[in-house]
Amino acid sequence: MSDITEIEQANARFYQAFETLDLARMDLVWAHAEHVKCVHPGWPILVGWEAVRSSWETIFENTAEMRFTLSDVRASASGNLAWVTCTENIFSEVRGRLSVTSVLATNLFERGPDGWRLIHHHASFGATHRRRVPGTSLRGLAPRCVWRARP
Repeated sequence: MSDITEIEQANARFYQAFETLDLARMDLVWAHAEHVKCVHPGWPILVGWEAVRSSWETIFENTAEMRFTLSDVRASASGNLAWVTCTENIFSEVRGRLSVTSVLATNLFERGPDGWRLIHHHASFGATHRRRVPGTSLRGLAPRCVWRARP
C-alpha cells in the first residue's frame, strides 16, 4: 500500500471519528504527545494532547449531529510527515441549531510505530465563504455559531 493511500485512510478515520462523535475513535487517530496542536474555527490554538482531547470532548458533548462532505482533497507526503488539505462541507446541529458551512482544513500526520497519526488539525473559515449571523457568540470553547453564505 502506498504512503498516499495510507494517509488518505488515516484522514478518513479522523472524519469518521468526528462524524460519529466518538471520543474513543478520536483517541486512536491522534498522536498522544505534547507537540500535537489543533485550531478549531474561532478557537485559540490548543497545544498538547490533553488540551486537544479536551476540545474534542467538549465538541462531542455539545453536538447532536455532524456530517461532512469533503472536497478539494489533496494528500502529500515527505519522509515521516504527511499533510492533507481539503474543504470540509459541514452539516451540524449544535444546541438545537442547524448549520451548514464550509471550512478550509489542513491535517498534518506523523508516521510512528503505530502508523500515521494526526499531529495537527487546523480548520478555519475562508474570508469569502461565510459570515456570522448577528446574535450568535464565539465566547466559550464549544462552537455556538450559525454561519450563512454572504449575500
